[in-house]
This record gives sequence, structure tokens and C-alpha cells, in this order.
Amino acid sequence: MSSTAVTVIVPGFDVAEYAEEALDSLRAQTHPHWTAVLVDDGSTDDTTRLFADAEADDPRFRFVRHDEQRGLGAARNSGLALVETPYTAFLDADDVMRPDALSRLADTLDRSGSAFVVGAYVRLRPDAEGPGYTAGDVQPWVTAATDPAREGVSLEQHPAASGNIVAWSKLSRTDFWREHDLRFPEGRYYEDQVIAQRMYTLAPAFDTIPDVVVEWRQRRDGGSITQRLGEVDVLRDYLVALGEGIAVLRAAGADAAVRERGALIRTLDLPPLERLAETHPDPAYRIALESFTAMLPG
Repeated sequence: MSSTAVTVIVPGFDVAEYAEEALDSLRAQTHPHWTAVLVDDGSTDDTTRLFADAEADDPRFRFVRHDEQRGLGAARNSGLALVETPYTAFLDADDVMRPDALSRLADTLDRSGSAFVVGAYVRLRPDAEGPGYTAGDVQPWVTAATDPAREGVSLEQHPAASGNIVAWSKLSRTDFWREHDLRFPEGRYYEDQVIAQRMYTLAPAFDTIPDVVVEWRQRRDGGSITQRLGEVDVLRDYLVALGEGIAVLRAAGADAAVRERGALIRTLDLPPLERLAETHPDPAYRIALESFTAMLPG
């Protein structure tokens, strides 16, 4: 088992209903050498107390707070500034990390020497009856990015990896972030797209594992950004982020990844947005979507 220390950055805003489960999933990790930076992004509910109590009860947790909400990108950047371990990971405070996640990721990175390793993930969906959530199956686009296991590959060798853009599915070498001054965009709804494609294009090599490392919650209260795509400003930010991610790939000459990304967006992202556009009361929604579709590769 890996002995390399990991810092997990856990941002949260008004996630008191879910945060304890996220923290418990860290406490249950089989990898023994982890710490976590809990970044409260100006919460107005009980998140602040839960994070502060975690720090008081367990020295592996460190709590920092933004006086006002600054967004997920800024919260992650605040955590990044405090990392002192060789490896860095992320977990949103309304999600759940599988018990063997850090062990599997760290063991792989120790062995390969790559810049980062990417794992699979599943949706944690609300039960039709009752207050609980149930994890679903690994979706095809996630499988395409992570299965089979690969070590020491490049984006040229594995362009489908570009479809895995979420920060919390990866374990990275902290020096990789610092060498390339990698930071999340701030003041945005969608902050993962550009940083993920920069990681893929900058890494001399990365790894993939088919193991599920995180359960990504689809919140019953609709509080997730991905559940707000019916709002015009959220849609515009989403489309800009998708376009910027493709631009990073194109600038790096990653033509196969550009094609993979375009095909995946047309298959996965566009159909539900097009259905929303059919009945959306604001014509700006349809116009923004049509403009983006016209420039999309493939």
C-alpha cells in the first residue's frame, strides 16, 4: 500500500445536509496517509459548524472559511494554496468517496510516475421514495475514458480520456500543479472544463483506472450547478467552458481529442439542452445553443 501523503481539498457552500457523509467517506479511506482542507465558501447554513467540528475532533482536517461566497473555483484555489503533501485530490462536500479510492489512485501513481491518475465515477441519484440516494452504474463515456487500466499514456495515445473532465475523479502530483501554475477559473459556474484539458495536454503521461472512486450526487433540492442548465446565464457559462476546453485541445494540436470531445458533447450534452430550448420562454436560450452547435467540431 502506498505511503505517499495525500491532501484532499473539500469545498462546500450550504451543504450541511450532505457534508457529514462526505467527511465520513474520508474517515473510511483505506489509505492511511491523508489530510483534508475543508473550505467553507461563505455558507449560511450549518456547513460552517460541521467543518469546524471536524477540525476540532480530528487533526487530519483543516478548516478555512471565506467570509462571503466566492464560488467553487475560488474555494478549490484556496485549498490548493495550503497543500503540503506530494499528492492532491478533490472531493465536493455533497459527494461521496469510495473507501479504496485514495489507495487505488495513490498505488497507481506511485508505480507509474505519471503526472496524475484518473478514476471512474457514478451518479448518486435520489430514491423515488424516501430520503435516500442510490448509486447508479458507470456510464459509457466514463468507461471510455478509464477502462481498461492504463499507465504512462499520453492524450495522443488515449484521446477519449478528454471526456473525463471532473476534478474529483483524479489524483495528481502537487508539483505538477505548481510547475504549470494550474488554478481553477474563478467567478464561473463551470470551472472543470479548461483545467482538465490543460492537465491532459501538459502531462508527459497520465494513468487511468476503471475503479469507481467517487459517487457524484444529483441533489434532490436541485442545488447542483449541473441541475440549473435551464437558466440562460448558466447555459452560456457552460457553453463557453465547453468551447474553451476544446480550444485548449486544439491549441495543443490534440486533433484526435478535439474530435472525441466534439462527438461526446453532441451525444451527451446537446440533446437535453435542445429539448429545453424547444419550450424555453427566452429566445436567447435557443440562440446561444444554436451558435455553439454551429462551431462545435464534428
